[in-house]
Amino acid sequence: MVLGKRLRHLRERAGVSFEEAARAIEVTALTVRRIEKAEVGLRIPYVRELLRAYGVPAGEADDFLALAREANRPGWWYKYRDVLPDWFSAYVSLESEARVIRLYEPHYVPGLLQTHDYATALMRVGFPNEPREDIARRVALRMRRQDLLAEPEAPVLWAILDETVLRRPVGGPEVMRAQFDRLAEALDMPKVRIQVMRFGVGAHPGAFGPFHHFRFGFSELPDIVYTESLAGAVYVDRPDDVVSYLEVLDRMSVQAEPVTRTRAILGELRKEL
Repeated sequence: MVLGKRLRHLRERAGVSFEEAARAIEVTALTVRRIEKAEVGLRIPYVRELLRAYGVPAGEADDFLALAREANRPGWWYKYRDVLPDWFSAYVSLESEARVIRLYEPHYVPGLLQTHDYATALMRVGFPNEPREDIARRVALRMRRQDLLAEPEAPVLWAILDETVLRRPVGGPEVMRAQFDRLAEALDMPKVRIQVMRFGVGAHPGAFGPFHHFRFGFSELPDIVYTESLAGAVYVDRPDDVVSYLEVLDRMSVQAEPVTRTRAILGELRKEL
């Protein structure tokens, strides 16, 4: 996505139209548009000819081509492609590149904070007809995603959890106690913030469903909001729409219990199990 936007900038800076760029690589103008919107892969021969058509100096073009080759390499999650839907692979990619992840979850503990047993119990419910081996692969993918939080350049993770998340039994009391312990441990991570939206708050602006907001370290890449349904997902990047979600998160962060109260809440609910 970043390189596509940079190609567009280079084309516009050179005063080259879509049609002229298309003639340079013998494709349609629509294909050039799709390259710039990251709707198709970055074919190196095409990129090389476009850079030449845009008058990009050799050294700068070589750097750009090196980035394009890197962008074309499969991510670590590629080996899980047998259990990773196409619509969710984009999510894993965004999650891996984000600098800030803010989310509201009304149903379950977010994947980045789940224990192995909690994730397994959820997968068995979500995929009741899948063989045990596939369930194990799905859980392994979820556990591998969590390595992100231990990296030196880990993103800020700011999660607002509905109280329902903590009261819904998943996998039995032992699984839930371990999950509460995992959340308490996550609070010790310098970039993790967890707030609880108590029942007593009543109606609140995020009650329509879960969503995740991603912010990146690239000026070319806008904030993106992810929402999920039973059949797939929607990725929202229109600025006005994204701002609406961000405003909801800001309002909810004020309504929810402060982060300093989360550990005590987890302890109270753990004792009830």
